[in-house]
Amino acid sequence: MTKRFDDKVVAITGGTDGIGLTTAKSFAAEGAKVYITGRRQERLDEALDEIGDGAIGVQGDVSDLDHLDRLYAQIKRDHGRVDVVFANAGVSESAPIGGIEEDHLDRVFGINVKGTVFTVQKALPLMSAGGAIVLAGSGAGSKGFPNLSIYSATKAAIRSFARTWTTDLKSRGIRVNVVSPGMVLTPAMHSYLQSNAGSEDWMKQTIPFGRLAQTEEIAKAVLFLASDESSFVGGEELFVDGGFVAV
Repeated sequence: MTKRFDDKVVAITGGTDGIGLTTAKSFAAEGAKVYITGRRQERLDEALDEIGDGAIGVQGDVSDLDHLDRLYAQIKRDHGRVDVVFANAGVSESAPIGGIEEDHLDRVFGINVKGTVFTVQKALPLMSAGGAIVLAGSGAGSKGFPNLSIYSATKAAIRSFARTWTTDLKSRGIRVNVVSPGMVLTPAMHSYLQSNAGSEDWMKQTIPFGRLAQTEEIAKAVLFLASDESSFVGGEELFVDGGFVAV
């Protein structure tokens, strides 16, 4: 039986845990040749064992352009092309207005914005018509959460990239869209809930669907945006948040 991503080459940044890892598993299960990045080699090796299906890991930090060059050089040597890019790597840190420090701003923008820009730009020489780029946004890019002004601004920038790059790349037949999760039960979220009593109840009360998302639900949205099923979808932001932003 033919799978949706048979023989497709897929690059996923930040693919060692949470949404990135689950999405990598989903692409691999659908026949893709998956490449992931992660900052820690030990965790990268563990993730590759979990993904299976011949997935390849390239250690690196997306805010370091040499590391991104290493990723795409590996893909070019192996296949000469990349069909799907999921620019997923990101970091969330909080700081109140009045308490924002330069290193906080530089770090969050460096990974979330600079990292996304060059993850995409450096992939383009290997992409052709029919290619798909999915950017990792967040409901925080559309809502005002306390102490998250820098993080939220990075996600608003990513949403803007999808609009502009759709225009930039339309003549090449490459689609760009954003998937914006809400509150998701990732390992980081589990740790947060354990150390912040009552926070899960608050989240459930604010989400119309009354629960947090599973990482598999975000992965399904990414695969939809990367597949031919969304062939006439471009420049869009798909919220996967149980109605949180809409309602």
